[in-house]
Amino acid sequence: MTAAPAQAGAPTPARIKYQGTIHELQKQLMTRYYDELTAIAQGGPGRSAQLLIAGNPVEILRAFDMIPVFPEVNALQLAVRKTSLPLIQKAEELGYATDNCAYVKADIGMWHNGGVAPFGTIPKPDLLVCNYVGCNVYLNWFEHLAEIVGSPAMNIDIPFLRTPSGVASEDDVRYVMAQLRELIALLERITGKAFDEDKFVKIVERSARVGELWTKIKELTKRRPAPYDAYFDSVTMMAPLYCLRGTPEGLDFFERAYEEMSARAETGIGPLPQERFRIVIEGPPPWPFLRAFRDMFSRWGAVAVASTYSTVGGLWEFGFFHDPERPLESIAEQMLVHNLCNRSMIDRYAQIRRYVEEWNADALIIHSIKSCRLFSAGQGDMREYFTRELNVPTLMVESDLEDPRYYAEAQMKNRIDAFFESLQYKRLRAGNEAGKQATA
Repeated sequence: MTAAPAQAGAPTPARIKYQGTIHELQKQLMTRYYDELTAIAQGGPGRSAQLLIAGNPVEILRAFDMIPVFPEVNALQLAVRKTSLPLIQKAEELGYATDNCAYVKADIGMWHNGGVAPFGTIPKPDLLVCNYVGCNVYLNWFEHLAEIVGSPAMNIDIPFLRTPSGVASEDDVRYVMAQLRELIALLERITGKAFDEDKFVKIVERSARVGELWTKIKELTKRRPAPYDAYFDSVTMMAPLYCLRGTPEGLDFFERAYEEMSARAETGIGPLPQERFRIVIEGPPPWPFLRAFRDMFSRWGAVAVASTYSTVGGLWEFGFFHDPERPLESIAEQMLVHNLCNRSMIDRYAQIRRYVEEWNADALIIHSIKSCRLFSAGQGDMREYFTRELNVPTLMVESDLEDPRYYAEAQMKNRIDAFFESLQYKRLRAGNEAGKQATA
């Protein structure tokens, strides 16, 4: 960045150009992705299957040339384009409660609109795969989708991670693998194709390489300044991570992303003119107001060096990679253990603590989601734990990831400003005390 650094104590100017090369490449790839889905919806060749982001077996679907479709990704695309509210209200007219998951309501509303969205048309899926990982809403969501679109559905039951060691039991791994073999048999019947194990292993190899690159990219934010924002910029990389994982295009994206981010790290270029505060963020962003939300932190020179949201689909940075030598088993392990949503609150505490300590963060920001009770439950206790037990300055704010009715910008901005003013004051006071001791 070439702009002059902000003066000490003065907020960074809000209007900052965040986009880079990988942002543009991501837009191109996702446009092509949705164009392909639209072509299928309009009667063209190809098949698609819907599944969920958290701990998913996308490599199996890719082995059958099934294009994966993630309703959460569709819902957030609707929110970013500020078109979700009429769809949410349509779902509420159909009987969905106001406090139901807003992702679900936006998606259901879209299907009652024929699957037509501003970014393309979603085809009727050839299969619905409910990979149940930590959220019981998923089950009802896919039951309702099956009724609306009339497609066959399969539930994959993922036992909740019960061991504090973060290692799945052999029985749980065998249980999930048996269901994955059932999925393969079902896909053989639907597509009329035999399972090609060599092709499957190649896809898993690409996923493993993507996991390695994603881990290296995340390690880069330990640098000062961080070369990118590990919350707001991570979402740019998460779309290819899920929608294109296992493909040559997805692997190429992450090779280029690592190259760009490494170059930024080596030259000391960060996402802001000046990195004044290093933060960890817990919880998804408010998609309808993503830019405004980011600006609230940018004006204080606050850069996210780690985030839990970037691990909802997979927790790669702590050592897990898909294994082409044990492809099915490693997919089962990823679904059971190595994703955020299937872990206990204690495991989430440990994950955030590692981020704070190993990434040298100054504070924790918790964005609590009004319509996601499962993810947000216990975040008040989380705030108390980090504030009182670990002495980590922690701020909790609340809105929603999809529903614009729960977003109060002035109130949120006031709380964020007050929090960073307090951090700034403590830092100045600590500096004054250190100066007095040095001259004593």
